Amino acid sequence: MLFENIYEEIFPFWGKISDADRDYICQNSHLLTYSKGKNIHNGEECSGVILVRSGSLRLYIMSDEGKDITLYRLHKGELCMLSASCVLDAVTFDVFVDAEEDSECCVVSGPAFAAVSKRNPDVRIFALETAVSRFSDVMWVMQQILFMSMDKRLAIFLSDEAARTGSDTIKLTHGQIARYMGSAREVVSRMLKYFADEGIVQMSRGGVTILDKERLHKLAF
Repeated sequence: MLFENIYEEIFPFWGKISDADRDYICQNSHLLTYSKGKNIHNGEECSGVILVRSGSLRLYIMSDEGKDITLYRLHKGELCMLSASCVLDAVTFDVFVDAEEDSECCVVSGPAFAAVSKRNPDVRIFALETAVSRFSDVMWVMQQILFMSMDKRLAIFLSDEAARTGSDTIKLTHGQIARYMGSAREVVSRMLKYFADEGIVQMSRGGVTILDKERLHKLAF
């Protein structure tokens, strides 16, 4: 009943598939908890469709040299389809998923979801649309890395984090910010120091506090 209630709210196709398929998805679902820093998906196996119930996940790609670039993060109520490669045959690159904080997730078995999607076009369309919507986030990240100056990228990141959390204090270390932005910690630290010298932000052990939203917004947009 737990999964039935959750999926009825999350999946627009839920009322269009058979009782048998709904039962099959629920029977192949698990409520899992991941501790902060835990790798959930290593890019190789079909881990399944992941729904975040609480906490936060980070999706990233990694080079052969071990350098990673954050593609996007998932928070409460958001869904990850890229961890289910057996559902999306067109996804041919490896995506990694880590728990950024202690997280609870509903995980639908990848093969089970794939089997239902083959029988139901509405499920297949939902999976593709969900993946495509995330690819726009990925392209936005690449656009920033390739074409935007560092001060603009940092201003956008701080503005987005403040809007998401509803707080002017960004409770992230310089290293975490750098990882999310696909940059080096030293570069982020220098730019934050510049922002601090200009009176735009204030740095502390607890993170970064935005002091001048107007100037930050002008830098970002």
